[in-house]
Amino acid sequence: MESLISKPLVLLLSAFILFGLGSGSGIWLAARYYRPLLDVSTGKLSTCTAARDNLKELATEQGLKLGELVLAGQQRQAVAEKAVSDAKASAQPDYAAANRLQQERTGGDQCAAATSIIDKELGL
Repeated sequence: MESLISKPLVLLLSAFILFGLGSGSGIWLAARYYRPLLDVSTGKLSTCTAARDNLKELATEQGLKLGELVLAGQQRQAVAEKAVSDAKASAQPDYAAANRLQQERTGGDQCAAATSIIDKELGL
């Protein structure tokens, strides 16, 4: 009876050993085939990740510089508008004097009339 129990046990143990050897060799062959492909893919992934991070940083920097340019343009526009309004305000008396000169009528020599009007405006 002992040989009947041990024979199926031996067969079962042999089957497990053969199954383990087949599985182990299959895993080893698959790892040997796929490892170089995985290494190449990992290298490409790290290259793409570095390129993406670099582009992200450049885009952020470009956005900041663009914002600075917009603010500088707005400041220049405000300064220019103030300069125009100041120039208009300071030129207003000159425009008024020129209008008075054009409206005033004098007789005789035009050069002498212009000289006397200008002298009169300047207080001479």
